[in-house]
Amino acid sequence: MAKQSPQMAFTSLAYLMDIDWLKEAYRRTRKDGAVGVDGMTAEQYEQDLEGNLQSLLDRVKSGTYKAPPVRRVHIPKGGSTTETRPLGIPTLEDKLLQRAVVMLLESIYEQDFLDCSYGFRPGRSAHLR
Repeated sequence: MAKQSPQMAFTSLAYLMDIDWLKEAYRRTRKDGAVGVDGMTAEQYEQDLEGNLQSLLDRVKSGTYKAPPVRRVHIPKGGSTTETRPLGIPTLEDKLLQRAVVMLLESIYEQDFLDCSYGFRPGRSAHLR
């Protein structure tokens, strides 16, 4: 739609998401990272993947989804033994929803970029290969 009607403004994107969209977002989400404040691992989430994704989809579409707090961890700062930097770790479900939204926004905004634009676009890099 973004390519066919560039003047069109999207007011809501939630209606574009469905259970298959969330399954693909889940497939693309890293599952070996640290757990968020809820302690939920990918293995636990997968035990009822269909139910969990449906619950997430229902909350997103009804407007009742609220991102949980991000777990704050301090990790050593590059080469220093005393300095640390904060790192925020979202829950697996929040990472999954972020991935689903990124997939939607990329498909919309990719149409506006020129071939010579590189910054943070899928499959492109400004670095020489």
